[in-house]
Amino acid sequence: MDLRVARLKKAIYSRILAGFVIMGLLLFLPAGSLFFWQGWVYIGILFIPMIFVLFYFLKNDPGLLERRMKMREKEHEQKLIIALSMAFFLIGFLIPGFDFRFGWSDVPVALVLAADGIVLLGYGIFFLTLRANSYASRVIEVELGQEIITTGPYAIVRHPMYSGILLIFLFTPLALGSYWALIAFIPMLPLLMLRIRNEEEVLVRELPGYEEYRQKTRYRLIPFMW
Repeated sequence: MDLRVARLKKAIYSRILAGFVIMGLLLFLPAGSLFFWQGWVYIGILFIPMIFVLFYFLKNDPGLLERRMKMREKEHEQKLIIALSMAFFLIGFLIPGFDFRFGWSDVPVALVLAADGIVLLGYGIFFLTLRANSYASRVIEVELGQEIITTGPYAIVRHPMYSGILLIFLFTPLALGSYWALIAFIPMLPLLMLRIRNEEEVLVRELPGYEEYRQKTRYRLIPFMW
């Protein structure tokens, strides 16, 4: 096995394990019970497809996974947006457990499962975006030789990855059986919009041809709206 791929696998497995543990703690400690079934279904919806997707890219595009491992933003505005997003993210995942423990919400099972389906759809859009664009780094940057992608989901909106993430965030509260958690996740929409505005400033400045792509593909995040 290539040493580079072996190291990448080790790093990915470590992050999956850490993510699973952190997610479990955020959901089940506040719930005070392992019978928080919405939490188990949600974890399955996230982590089972994630494992298959990671194996797919380990085989077909390890360079993409290396880019996705980067965490340190260079843009000051992005650092602030990420910090605020993390705060809302943590609060949003703590509330459903308390909601389950104290019975604040009564979300019908059918609505919970429908929301799980939409979360899975969002992850599907996320995967299609990564498959179309090998330069889809986690941080805002333009690499040497980077090209503009105009096919696949990029033919519909300029930032399809964020479209998928938005679906995940907005329907996570219902998937976890909590109306109250919507209070924490709704602010993710304006934060995503701010992130996109700053990202486009960087892309227009540093990626040749991006301004022409903006003129051709009108919508940033949501077709026919924005």
